[in-house]
Amino acid sequence: MSYSHLLLALSVVFVWGTNFVVIRWGLDGLPPFLFATLRFTFSALPWLLFIRRPLVPWHKLAAFGVLLGVGMFALLFLAMRADISPGLASLVIQVQVFFTIGLSMLTLGERVRGFQVTGLVLTVAGLALIAAHLDASLTAKGLALVLGAAFFWACANMVAKAAGRVDMLGFMVWTSLFAVPPLFALSYWLEGPQLMLLSVQQASLGVWASVLWQAVGNTLFGYGAWNWLLARHPAATVTPLAMLVPVFGIGASALSLGEPLPVWKLAAGALVLCGLLVIVLWPRWRLALSQREAI
Repeated sequence: MSYSHLLLALSVVFVWGTNFVVIRWGLDGLPPFLFATLRFTFSALPWLLFIRRPLVPWHKLAAFGVLLGVGMFALLFLAMRADISPGLASLVIQVQVFFTIGLSMLTLGERVRGFQVTGLVLTVAGLALIAAHLDASLTAKGLALVLGAAFFWACANMVAKAAGRVDMLGFMVWTSLFAVPPLFALSYWLEGPQLMLLSVQQASLGVWASVLWQAVGNTLFGYGAWNWLLARHPAATVTPLAMLVPVFGIGASALSLGEPLPVWKLAAGALVLCGLLVIVLWPRWRLALSQREAI
């Protein structure tokens, strides 16, 4: 992975990590399914009026939209409403890394190399240290919902990878359209039209800002750039970078919510960073060393 692609990936995981605090703010004013509906509505409109549909079959556009919108975010928002904290959610959702790599091995025949295993071990150690010390509330329901969201995120990753090198901004805009009807139906059925209307009428500017950030920053930029990277690099190279999300998530929670940042959290972040450095930079270091020895 080139340095420019690495910086792009790091900017995405920064947005995703800090986004868990933004989600918490949005859920303070909107029920989860309505929140998800509005998020993907503004990811599709008005952009699809100006952005051409990418050269991707309709069924792949629909599959990605439903997997990401209903499978991942509906479950994640539902869990974060009352059953899991933002910091812990940002940690558990990273199980998608292992789901994605496993699905790539099963369906695409990708191989995991030794240095990637070493990096994954380091990152898992960092995440385990975080999990061992987080005192945020977590219910069995919350854990199950976020694990389900992680699996659907991995499935969406595979659909995006199968789409190949296409216009990923257009891909995100047009796939978002397919997430809206089932999310709206879930909100209407489970949350009710009265709550939906009342929530929209009483939503503050901060809540609407959270919705727009979800739509533009997190969905269009975040997933558009992420899918663009997945189309150009093996899943085992790209997806481990998402394990930085809980580091940014915990940091954002500390700054915005006043959560403490003790030494063990810094140590866990260092482990995750070391693991990612091994995964991303080891091939470049090895190539440079080989070239030096040849000279």
